Amino acid sequence: MRDFRDAKTMAKALRAELTRQGLAEMTHSQSLEIVARQFGFDDWNILAAKLNAAETSRAEGIALDPATPILRIFSVEKAKEFYLDYLGFDLAWEHRFEPGMPLYMQVERGRTLLHLSEHHGDGSPGAAVFVPMTGLDAFHRELGAKDYPYMNPGIEAVPWGARSVTVTDPFGNTLRFNEYQ
Repeated sequence: MRDFRDAKTMAKALRAELTRQGLAEMTHSQSLEIVARQFGFDDWNILAAKLNAAETSRAEGIALDPATPILRIFSVEKAKEFYLDYLGFDLAWEHRFEPGMPLYMQVERGRTLLHLSEHHGDGSPGAAVFVPMTGLDAFHRELGAKDYPYMNPGIEAVPWGARSVTVTDPFGNTLRFNEYQ
């Protein structure tokens, strides 16, 4: 999946493909505006400022990757039932310092990584995680088709120009799957 730092390349590819297929003749500026809107920015100038800020950080040797939240769990079985079976995450790895010790594991789906921990002091029950995504309707149908009697979330229109599906894990942690319109 590309991100906003690929915007100029995406605009060039968009313009070339539309021209190749004879669907539209557009200027480079028009293609930049379309790509800016696809990333949720009002116009190219705002996206260009974000690109400039990212380049400045990169030049200084600073590059932040997406954060990985640590969510507190109290039952490995319930965590796996919820995150793997219901939400469709994959188990990437799990770790215990020795048998009988608390579990620490990573689950992932797409580019979303979550760390789940039984360790006291890792995370607080009741945390909220915001998960940007595309394909919210398909995700909602997928959840509805699962045999998980504890949850039946709906799709909600939210004030920031998006739609959201909110679920709460068995430990009180909230995940908000969000798709911008």
